[in-house]
Amino acid sequence: MRTVGLREGVDMSVVEVEHLTKRYEELTAVDDVSFSLEAGEVFALLGPNGAGKTTTVEILEGARRRSSGTVRVLGHDPADGARDMRERTGVVLQEAGFEEEFTVAELVELHGRMYPRRLTTDAVVEQVGLTDKRDARVRTLSGGQRRRLDLALGLVGAPELLFLDEPTTGFDPTARRRAWELVEGLREQGTTVLLTTHYLDEAEHLADRVAVVVRGRLVALGSPAELGARRQDAVVSFRLPEAADLTSLPALDGVLVPDGLDWQLTTMRPTSALHALTGWAAERGLEIPALAVRRPTLEDVYLGLVGAAGAEPLEGAPEVPPAEPAGPAHPADGADGPHEARRGVRARIGARRSR
Repeated sequence: MRTVGLREGVDMSVVEVEHLTKRYEELTAVDDVSFSLEAGEVFALLGPNGAGKTTTVEILEGARRRSSGTVRVLGHDPADGARDMRERTGVVLQEAGFEEEFTVAELVELHGRMYPRRLTTDAVVEQVGLTDKRDARVRTLSGGQRRRLDLALGLVGAPELLFLDEPTTGFDPTARRRAWELVEGLREQGTTVLLTTHYLDEAEHLADRVAVVVRGRLVALGSPAELGARRQDAVVSFRLPEAADLTSLPALDGVLVPDGLDWQLTTMRPTSALHALTGWAAERGLEIPALAVRRPTLEDVYLGLVGAAGAEPLEGAPEVPPAEPAGPAHPADGADGPHEARRGVRARIGARRSR
């Protein structure tokens, strides 16, 4: 395992989680979960709603107490609310609130002042693609622009570890691709990223490793390629040549089903199937339109894992249970540290909307 030298001079993983459990009375939201994050790694935490992803991440951030298990983040127990840990982490919440009358630049500048080392306001605003909205009031931003502002607030403290909770929700394809490039750039700079997302193509594109959590339990852990290798089958798709009919096809090992104008063969022996099909076509002087082979994607594997483990959310388990501060406030920030400040605004805005 690759390790990172922490400021205390001890070599260990950036994040270490061992037998993490979180209970709410008789409900177990996180059940004996163990994993680690290495320096410069993008790690994706996947699972259906109610699986325990957000609870797990909030425990790592220091925003929620665990029931049992061991957690170390940058060498600290996050439940202690250590100043050093919080100064070195960035958080992009799944749904954050903002003070609406600030401009983009003012809000980034304000949050930057909470960190001892920070990026310049203009650099961060440019990095997330909000330069043209630098002096715009937050209340005038679209949903996608607000998410980009979320990213800016998570990045302004130049974090060693960045928590990204559904970071591209509400993004158009161009903004989403730019966010991917941003995450890839952070990895190249050595930043460790813990990502939660419902976009399986996003996890497959960005993540070095993936953990799948279902009903509070870790059911798979590995690189996207390693998880994909769990399934040995493949799909050979093709369209019949106009001069041929289905009955003339050679014997094919697998399950053949129609798919619109095409046919799909699910088989454990795709090489043999391709050889049989191409040999059959060559003997007749035919070309096979739309001939392709597709190996299982991360989405295919994920859906299989979720279906096998039970996809329904835990009964009575909200994805984000009520706020439960894990430990003392950030020593440098009085009642509200940079992470708590954003959660506080989110709570106040939620209260206004519920009136």
